Amino acid sequence: MSEISPAALRGAVDLSSLRNRPAPQAGGAPDPGVVDVVVDATDETFGQILELSRTVPVVVDLWAEWCGPCKQLSPILEQVTRELGGRVLLAKVDVDANPQLAQSFRAQSIPMVVALIAGQPVPMFTGAVPEQQVREVFAQLLQVAAQNGVTGTLSVGEAADAPSAPAEPELPPLHAEAFAAIETGDYAAAIRAYEKALAENPRDEDARAGLGQVRLLDRVQGLDLQEARAAAAADPLDVQAQFAVADLDLSGGHVEDAFGRLLDLFAQLPSDQRTPVRERLVELFGLIGAADPRVIAARNRLSSLLF
Repeated sequence: MSEISPAALRGAVDLSSLRNRPAPQAGGAPDPGVVDVVVDATDETFGQILELSRTVPVVVDLWAEWCGPCKQLSPILEQVTRELGGRVLLAKVDVDANPQLAQSFRAQSIPMVVALIAGQPVPMFTGAVPEQQVREVFAQLLQVAAQNGVTGTLSVGEAADAPSAPAEPELPPLHAEAFAAIETGDYAAAIRAYEKALAENPRDEDARAGLGQVRLLDRVQGLDLQEARAAAAADPLDVQAQFAVADLDLSGGHVEDAFGRLLDLFAQLPSDQRTPVRERLVELFGLIGAADPRVIAARNRLSSLLF
């Protein structure tokens, strides 16, 4: 997942061919009087989705029927979107049925989640991520949207056949404290809250996942990608320089690049200098998830290097 910042509002993907579509027919993308904040978007209707992103931030979920991780992530995205009561629109894109959108967003792997603010794409994350991480990224998205003047609310009515969503249980106090700190950009306070939660309950996996994510956000805050890459290229054995690029790669969705960089570094270092690299790899594995094939492949390579 990448840290969302106003600087992320750039032409990272080419949506120009989708901007001037004719207005969709009935049953297409919604107008501001939508009955639902979760919609199916297509190559033909995406122009109106882009226009709605000038009113509220739009989260685009690129998925496919055959994609198992997509089926884990999509219900979380829908739940968090509905809880926000019209402050965010979720546009679901079946990449198999909508190749132009898949190409425009450069969807090399799915699930892939991108946001739109005022028609501009904002990277969010790739791969299935925990619910807590989704909530944190949505909180950042609302903050960046507000900084860019996108603060509207869609007029949402309940569809006749839509069941009422069950009440969401309240977050534990320390989780709520961490979440509030993340919303204000105070990552240090969020780290302290999650660390305290883990001290009280070492089996709190949500706190562990949240701590790993917010530590990553804290590390990449203020980093310049070009400067970081230049420093890493200048000294391939500089552990901190390689860590910085790996963090930026992972936060930008380039998971295999991040793992490969650290595994290459691990292989080149003397055995007495490898421990920090192994620990960082294990931490990053936790952010992506043990069942992810990229994590499995990286773990296998790490094991071969260890033994």
